Amino acid sequence: MNRKRVLILTGLVLFLTGCTDFVMICSLNPFYLEKNVTLLPEIEGRWSVLPLQRKELSGKKEDNPVWKGVDTTSVWKIERMIFKETVKTRQGKDSIVLKPLNFYHVLLVGNGADSVIYRFKMVIFKVNEALYADFMPLDNTGLEKSRFAAESYFRIHTLAKLVFRNQHPEFSWLGAEYTKEMIEKKRVRVSYRWVSDAGRLLLTGSPEQLTGVIERYAGEPRFIDWENQKAQLKLNRLN
Repeated sequence: MNRKRVLILTGLVLFLTGCTDFVMICSLNPFYLEKNVTLLPEIEGRWSVLPLQRKELSGKKEDNPVWKGVDTTSVWKIERMIFKETVKTRQGKDSIVLKPLNFYHVLLVGNGADSVIYRFKMVIFKVNEALYADFMPLDNTGLEKSRFAAESYFRIHTLAKLVFRNQHPEFSWLGAEYTKEMIEKKRVRVSYRWVSDAGRLLLTGSPEQLTGVIERYAGEPRFIDWENQKAQLKLNRLN
């Protein structure tokens, strides 16, 4: 899908989801460079999900209003993607060759026969020794049931910082309003487009530019306070 079409279609999200309060910043291009991609075998498995409150709500009895039903009631199944290729042997017989790829599938699984509700591609990468995850959806159905799916509609990318606390992965997604404020106050310089129909900021910088932003700003709490982002999740292992 070309860039112009994506920009036009992004404006239609309002009509498809009824959502005007976008939480996660999104990008037309990946947030990572291939040279920074890494693998984490410990991220694989089946997980239950617990929403986390941002730092400014710490100690308050206020529910996290960000997530929708299936985001947190589904089982998150994370598995490394493996490409299967059928080749001919010297004897002319079919043989299946397995080629592990350098990214993961995140499957939101519902009740009953492991029914998959949503699928995401997750690429884990490292910048300045910190871990990040780039998410891109592989489905776009039933968006009214999932904040995560609606936020990243039309296969655009969202960025989360990944940390492990007591062997539990925690994701904190870079916020849309947070990023908008940084750009407006000239705390960060990055290419973007304002999609007026959707009332949404869309990053348009190249992976090289986005990586440069992460290198310079993502490790400094005065620029990006990851504990104060609206969309945060903790994963608890089921197996």
